[in-house]
Amino acid sequence: MNVILIAGFWLRGDSWSEVVPVLEQAGLTVHTPTLAGLTSVDDDRSDVTLASQIAEVVDLVDSLAGDGKVVLVGHSGGGAIIHGVVDARPDRVERAIYVDSGPTPEGVPINQGLEATGSDAPLPPWEDFDETDLRDLTDEQLAWFREIAVPEPARVAHDPQHLTNPARYEVPITLISSTFSRAEIEEAIAAGVPYFTEVPLMARATIVELPTGHWPQFTKPRELGRLIADAVGV
Repeated sequence: MNVILIAGFWLRGDSWSEVVPVLEQAGLTVHTPTLAGLTSVDDDRSDVTLASQIAEVVDLVDSLAGDGKVVLVGHSGGGAIIHGVVDARPDRVERAIYVDSGPTPEGVPINQGLEATGSDAPLPPWEDFDETDLRDLTDEQLAWFREIAVPEPARVAHDPQHLTNPARYEVPITLISSTFSRAEIEEAIAAGVPYFTEVPLMARATIVELPTGHWPQFTKPRELGRLIADAVGV
């Protein structure tokens, strides 16, 4: 089974490096693309949009068409990207897994309030994040993250999601939540919080807790890898 891991904001594909071995040991074939605009701080991000990054992953899914269905995994902002792919290719996706993320609904941007300079949205100061987001990250990890961070293409953060295909609701999803409990997510769904309005529409949705900060690929990579493998069924 092919598994495509899409990183969240400011991160390249190699940010999954400690999760990949767990998945490979489970017999999965893992792809960790670095999307346009995130290769280097020197990249030109002016033409990179949410739709263009979704199209990149759609192309990767299409390139694997001879190998059966794929599993999509999106961390944080990567959740909007994989949900766009589910909308575009519902017949090609075995399961979509959202890591501290969710299936971003029609018309909703990932982070409209993220500050940008021109086409670049750099990693904000740590004090701008909630304490829960940073839970379990060591000082060394925070310094390393700051060092490897690449500015996010501003339009990826600010563009609204665009969905058209109701067949997306038939694709099973798993939410691996590291900063919210299952009860908190269920309360948000019941309250109609816009970010979670797609979840109750999905035919099969599972919520799994992994209590840690917003970046479990850094703080609990083996546990995250095992939960992904469990969701795939291997």
